[in-house]
Amino acid sequence: MTATAAVRTVIVSAKGAARWQAGHPWIYRTDVYDEPGDTPGIVAVTDRRGRHLGQALYSPKSEIRLRLLTRGREAIDAAWWGERIAAAAARRAELAATAFRVVHAEGDGLPSLVVDRYGPHVVAQLLSAGLEQVRDDVLAGMGAALAPEGILLRNDSAIRRHEGLPLEVTLAYGEVPKVVEVMEGDVRYAAAPWTGQKTGAFLDQRENRVLVSEHAGPGRALDLFTYHGSFALHLARRAAAVVAVDSSAEALARGQENATLNGLSNITWREANAFDVLRELERRDERFGTVVLDPPAFAKSKQSLVRALAGYKEINLRAMRLLEPGGVLFTCSCSYHVNRSVFLDMIADAARDSGTRLQLLAVTGAGRDHPEIVNVPETGYLKGALLRAVD
Repeated sequence: MTATAAVRTVIVSAKGAARWQAGHPWIYRTDVYDEPGDTPGIVAVTDRRGRHLGQALYSPKSEIRLRLLTRGREAIDAAWWGERIAAAAARRAELAATAFRVVHAEGDGLPSLVVDRYGPHVVAQLLSAGLEQVRDDVLAGMGAALAPEGILLRNDSAIRRHEGLPLEVTLAYGEVPKVVEVMEGDVRYAAAPWTGQKTGAFLDQRENRVLVSEHAGPGRALDLFTYHGSFALHLARRAAAVVAVDSSAEALARGQENATLNGLSNITWREANAFDVLRELERRDERFGTVVLDPPAFAKSKQSLVRALAGYKEINLRAMRLLEPGGVLFTCSCSYHVNRSVFLDMIADAARDSGTRLQLLAVTGAGRDHPEIVNVPETGYLKGALLRAVD
């Protein structure tokens, strides 16, 4: 199906219609009364009385059947995609970064579409069957709006399995190199669009990395779950020495390359389990002026929430005990199922049990290029806290 073909219709329940009215773009399978079969794409959506509710991406194999694109009846073609991608890019015009997110899916009103810019190159993800069906129009709109040298599709996210889609990495247009150098403030690092996490780098932490570096002291720093060392690189410009820990030797090797790129020799790269390192450092009564905790998502589902919170509390409690007086801790969670309130409660519990008095300097989220919609809690997956140990 293309955007110019006859638009099919899906009929939804009053509950499904109410979700759209309340500002959430998803309608689930259980709230669909009548659907047009097994072919994904763009559909018109009505209630049982035939009232037009909008047009949506339709995924017949997904629990999320419909993702709202527009409440209107306009043609959703390459020009439509181009206008909306251009509008999202314009909202980022003042970002002082060479790598940033241009389209943040639901956060920019373009559900299941992620578009990241790495200099003149674009790396995108099409995360629903409905969007995949109109790939040509989306790519044409992307090209018109952004005029990139190349477009790489990182369609290897596990989310696509829920849509009945294959996992693949595909060069859609032009050329995208295996490694792209990124400038982030006064730090340079190499992103890996073809093989790195997400679309090549963790762009959502960019502003948090700068914030932490501004508060870091001149003493020793500890960066746990460092991956390619993005926090460690910023810290190393302030701290006398940095210990950067990750369980992946491959990630640490990339981190060392990034340190060399910046002329930094004060980072020790350590391949180890972060939990084990924290226990060891605590036994040795070591202290740090700055500690960063940037773990992967511990809570992949609601069922794993209790266990995940126990893990978050343990690493935070032990990290707090490693802080020097006046030391700074930046801690975060990218688990959607751990909301801000639960996250801050966990920090308070860890502080009480650690015997450490902590001043809350800032509560953070993802960068401005990853906008959070208050009606769509799924867009608020990343949350962080910057804390200072006080006497």
